[in-house]
Amino acid sequence: MEKITEKLLLEKGSPKTNKLEQIKTLTLSKMCLKHQDLPVKLLSRLQSLERWDLSGNRLQEMPKNLELPALRYLDLSDNQMEDVTTLESLSGLEELKMEDNLYITVSDNHKLMVLLPKLRIYNSKDISTSANHLRFVYTENLMTRITAVWEKSFCLPDPITTEKMSALETSFVDTARNQVKFGPSSVSDFTKWRVEILAKEYLRSLTEPKEETESKEANETTENCDVSTPTKRKQTASAIDSSISLTPRKKLRADLPASPVQDSPRKTSLRLRPHMPTQADPVRMSPRKTVQPPSTPTRGQTRAETPKRGSTVRQLQEDGAQIKQKESVGKKELQRDADMLATLKSCSRTQPVHLKPLHVLQCHSKQDSSEDFSTQLWACAFQPLPDSTGGGSRLVATCGGDSLCVIDCETGMVMKKYKVPGEEFFSLAWSTVLMSRGGKASAQHCSVLAAGGKRGLVKLIHPRNNVAYGEFRASRKALSVLRFNHHQGNFLFTGSYDNKIMMWDIGGVDIQYNYKVVQLLVLEISATPLHICLPPTSPSSHLLTACEDGLHFYNTQLGTNNTAKSRSKEMEITFPIYKKEDKDHDYHTIDGLSFLTDDIVASKNYMHGCIYLWSWSQTKAQRPDKKSREVCAVVLAELQWTNTEIPYLALNTCPGQAYIVCGDDKGRLWTYHVSNLQKDFQSGKPIQPTEVLEWPTPVRKGFGQLEGPSINSVAMDPELQFLVALSDKNMVIVWKREESS
Repeated sequence: MEKITEKLLLEKGSPKTNKLEQIKTLTLSKMCLKHQDLPVKLLSRLQSLERWDLSGNRLQEMPKNLELPALRYLDLSDNQMEDVTTLESLSGLEELKMEDNLYITVSDNHKLMVLLPKLRIYNSKDISTSANHLRFVYTENLMTRITAVWEKSFCLPDPITTEKMSALETSFVDTARNQVKFGPSSVSDFTKWRVEILAKEYLRSLTEPKEETESKEANETTENCDVSTPTKRKQTASAIDSSISLTPRKKLRADLPASPVQDSPRKTSLRLRPHMPTQADPVRMSPRKTVQPPSTPTRGQTRAETPKRGSTVRQLQEDGAQIKQKESVGKKELQRDADMLATLKSCSRTQPVHLKPLHVLQCHSKQDSSEDFSTQLWACAFQPLPDSTGGGSRLVATCGGDSLCVIDCETGMVMKKYKVPGEEFFSLAWSTVLMSRGGKASAQHCSVLAAGGKRGLVKLIHPRNNVAYGEFRASRKALSVLRFNHHQGNFLFTGSYDNKIMMWDIGGVDIQYNYKVVQLLVLEISATPLHICLPPTSPSSHLLTACEDGLHFYNTQLGTNNTAKSRSKEMEITFPIYKKEDKDHDYHTIDGLSFLTDDIVASKNYMHGCIYLWSWSQTKAQRPDKKSREVCAVVLAELQWTNTEIPYLALNTCPGQAYIVCGDDKGRLWTYHVSNLQKDFQSGKPIQPTEVLEWPTPVRKGFGQLEGPSINSVAMDPELQFLVALSDKNMVIVWKREESS
């Protein structure tokens, strides 16, 4: 056996380097190693290590407390492993091989699935579904039984002392291990092990101090907001049809034009011409939006007049008390300004970009007709690059009508097209999942596309291989929004017109495209969800949804703390514009929502004419009102936008470049470079956009210029090399960044 030294690690590792911190792959197979031969201090320097081969050794366990944050693949096949709990510190593992370890039992396999929360490929098989069943469903059943044992036979001592709690823990854990029976006898060892852990956690939760839920005075939490629960609006007629049942085709159709790009049938009818200012036209309601009245939506009845929180000034106060109150308010404002400036430092210090129109495409036309200017396009997103170290993709997916397209932004070519007759797609989302390849081949990452719409079905597509490999029914009503958790790519959220958001585990796939979908969670919403956002710092535990009746926050943590499968909102986030509501003006519809940084959120209220920038952390830190569960958003700034009565014109952000973009009802794009606007944040007035990109006025052959349509959705790649805008008149507009000379 050769001793593990720094020199040996550099020889066995790759890429070739003279620093352990730069090694990404390490092969230490067939070296007769035992666990004591692995020096923790030395190995802990492998902070970039992603793949580690330890097969063919004599390891009975792994060194404890060995932390390798970048490690994703570990091969421990053909060893003598007995204690799998020593792998717990390698929590980032996605793929593990343990074949030919004689002493590994079924219970050990179950333990690994719980100990390694990101494990998806085990012995070359996709175990995502079964692993999440153990982590959440199985755990929920055990917790129910453990709670029953406690409530039947135990209670906390009075007074609580260390000695009494220690004795209580021993007695409670032993009783739970003996009385809780669940699952087959072949995994009884796993069940007892898991019950012991959960029982200790449950007892600990009973003695830990809990945060008070009592709210303070209303003016401390919902300052300057006057809100009441709105009634539900009518949903659009086009989104209700769920009676259609059609088996989709299993293969995608690749639409690669044989002719040059200039002569592509999807582009021949439109030509870009030099920019000419367009005259303002009357607001035109688009086909789907005609069900919305041209006047401001109402909520059915006039609210009773109520005092406005935070703005009521008590009369007959003494002058000294008034002065003290003003000083207190002044201190709060100064503190808020300081917090705001600190938060804004997280924005990238980037320079404004210059964009020019590059392509205008009609790739969603009914029957590929160049005369189709009525199909509405609703969602677009750039393909993520698996394991990318930087840079963005130039492939963008778009949906509208009965088709999905994958477009190369540089060439303007439609690389893939997927069509479902009778469907109307409203939303799509990209993610990266693992594809197991069987045998000794390691799993590989692949980009998949999920899309849904009128029929309530989610289509799962692997565009690279031209395969639409599956579908599942997410709702009996139409789907309004889809969103993946990019920290756990197999978790998908779907929002639907039956006022629900569901969380699904779509698992991974194998080379035959076998897959399995499991429902994990149901969120009860009071109105149609329009957008779903997962906070970048806590995507697996928190969710924000913009709805027809406001902005709501939910806890989506799966595990022991909250085992309820169906959950209600934790709080509603309100905005100052609500003060101006009356029976004819309703600003509760939030039709734009996106995170700009880990903390700064951009959101848009229908009919407001401005975009709010607000702090997520400061808003969440407030205590919600006990009855209404409301908190007022801590607004950092307002960005001036257009005045329009057209709803559902969604905004988007490019965090890497500190950009916010939102289209309007005249084909224009309002762009805001936040780093460049910070000096205006404390002015107290709406901030003007960095630039308004005018409608490029494409020319339709034989018919002249096309007027500016409503821009329903926009998307940017991470480096803002391309910006894509979708219109309500069947046009995809691609803008490209101009490099400054």
